[in-house]
Amino acid sequence: MFDLLLTPLQYAFMWRGLLAVVLMGSVCAVVGTFVVLRGMAFFGDALAHTILPGVAIGYLVSGGQTTGLFWWALAAALLSAAGIGIISWGGKIKEDTAIGIVFAGMFALGITLISTVRAYSVDLTHFLFGDVLGVRNRDLWLSGVFGVLVLIAVIGFYKEFLILSFDPILAVTLRLPVKFLDYFLMFLMAVAIVVSLQTVGVALMVAMLITPAATAYLLTPRLPTMIWVAAILASLSGVIGLYLSYYLGIASGGAIVLVATSFFFVVWIGQSNLQRIRQKRKERNELR
Repeated sequence: MFDLLLTPLQYAFMWRGLLAVVLMGSVCAVVGTFVVLRGMAFFGDALAHTILPGVAIGYLVSGGQTTGLFWWALAAALLSAAGIGIISWGGKIKEDTAIGIVFAGMFALGITLISTVRAYSVDLTHFLFGDVLGVRNRDLWLSGVFGVLVLIAVIGFYKEFLILSFDPILAVTLRLPVKFLDYFLMFLMAVAIVVSLQTVGVALMVAMLITPAATAYLLTPRLPTMIWVAAILASLSGVIGLYLSYYLGIASGGAIVLVATSFFFVVWIGQSNLQRIRQKRKERNELR
């Protein structure tokens, strides 16, 4: 067992991958907690896919190099979030409709741009499905800086996000800047998605935002505990998925998401069985 754990650690890329998945898990879990509480899963899915044209444009502009894709992806995510906000601002177009419009348009643009690159299957598929073992020092530093900034922002606006998530009416009554907080959360989601781009890829990104947070939601009703549990589950999913990817030779992003999904179903089934047992005990006590 110890050999299985220690053997991969002799390689520098494995250490970088472990750091990347722990960072990705922590950032996505913290932001994802509020995404789950606010019912913004569809927005997270859409935003994850709208970075695709940024990746494609960055690849084309740089002549096939991947060094600047982080910034192009971040620009595409922020532009998409702003576009959704602008379209739904007046109220004539509902937010879910605006999300669908921007999501479909940006994703189609990304596919169109990628189709013009003949050799895109070699490099860009890593960004579609993740390549955490290919994370470089520069990628790790960029993700680390922006990930820490996201966590600091959430800590700074924790009380406001807490009120907005559990009691939007109270938030309005207290005259909190609700619209600003909505857009700021969208901005944090965009940054979190780009931070995790190379780890799990565009196609699977939404799973790391939603699944660990949803699992934690089943385990605890308290928000601080929920955040910590989600971060631990996401990081653990990343570490286990990374080892599975190393030993089984499978896509790292897919392995990480499958582990996170397995955690969810174990907890969900356990909760369902526990609830059924409690219901039977209650019925027995009533009969007595």
